[in-house]
Amino acid sequence: MKKSVLCIFGGKSTEYEVSLRSVCTVLEAIDREKYDVTVLGITKDGAWYRFDGPADEIRANTWFTDAAHIRRAMLSPNAGEGILYVEKQNMPGSFETVKVDVVIPVVHGSYAEDGNLQGLLSMSGIPYVGPHCAASAVGMDKAFTKLILNNYGIPQAKCAVLTRKEITDTLAEAVEKAEAVDIYPLFVKPANAGSSVGVSKAVDRAALEKALINAAKYDKKVLVEECIIGREVECAVLGNDDPTPSIPGEIASGADFYDYDAKYITDTSSDYIPARVSETTLEKVRAYAKTIYIALGCQGLSRVDFFVRADESIIFNEINTLPGFTSISMYPKLWNYMGKNTKELIDALIAFAEASDDR
Repeated sequence: MKKSVLCIFGGKSTEYEVSLRSVCTVLEAIDREKYDVTVLGITKDGAWYRFDGPADEIRANTWFTDAAHIRRAMLSPNAGEGILYVEKQNMPGSFETVKVDVVIPVVHGSYAEDGNLQGLLSMSGIPYVGPHCAASAVGMDKAFTKLILNNYGIPQAKCAVLTRKEITDTLAEAVEKAEAVDIYPLFVKPANAGSSVGVSKAVDRAALEKALINAAKYDKKVLVEECIIGREVECAVLGNDDPTPSIPGEIASGADFYDYDAKYITDTSSDYIPARVSETTLEKVRAYAKTIYIALGCQGLSRVDFFVRADESIIFNEINTLPGFTSISMYPKLWNYMGKNTKELIDALIAFAEASDDR
């Protein structure tokens, strides 16, 4: 008997468009002979719909306008039911049920990979791909991540954490606090945002003021970090209690830094697998990635990102607990290089979801 898999995409996030690309990759790769697949889309306004139309409409972001292929839907929070309620066609307020054995949340950013969605799924008792509530929340918050990893001897960039209130009410003092981190340039980023949304490189005080104000639009906590010059190296991790880190890969952005446009829009970046560092450094990155994954309590998958300086010293950058699955995303590319195609990778993620412990 086929397993019933629910793929969730979209959401109230600045990374909504990344989710559209990711879910199309998953829907094209998943083994339909093993799984009955139901697709649940969440609009930017937070409306939930079962969608049974073509993937091209997801790519074009017109899926929610196709009245013939969308119906309102909601997951039952009752533990053990494993049910998606779907409104019957032309019968408002009347619902049919769809069985759900496992959920693949192909979502990114706020309200998606920050523990909010994971909390609902945990309450429902339905197994789901990816880290659970605490690991998701901590991994999303770069400031919390740094605080925890300081206890594990993980090398990190010098930083300061500022609040939106500090930036709004006392900008001059916030700038002074930021400038105390290091000499220019400085990197400014929202504490809770992924895909480099809201990230700026400040080369002087005027740029720093602008960067702080911009980052505060996306989160109430803002991180200011020293500028690390080095290769951007990423490691994909897969598994539960004894996870496996992939061979690390390298991103050469082709831009001033690897921002949102470089990742998803301008096509200026290149990748190298393995990363262009020594074998010794590759193994150190893998060891750090596994340590970080376990320390934060991750399960299923995560991508751990580092900088490697010219002297091959390693600096942890961030962890992405639900990494992109687009056609150009590093997470599936790294496992493809390791000999696991995307279909096999999805099989493994589903198996780890079913075997994971939510406590």
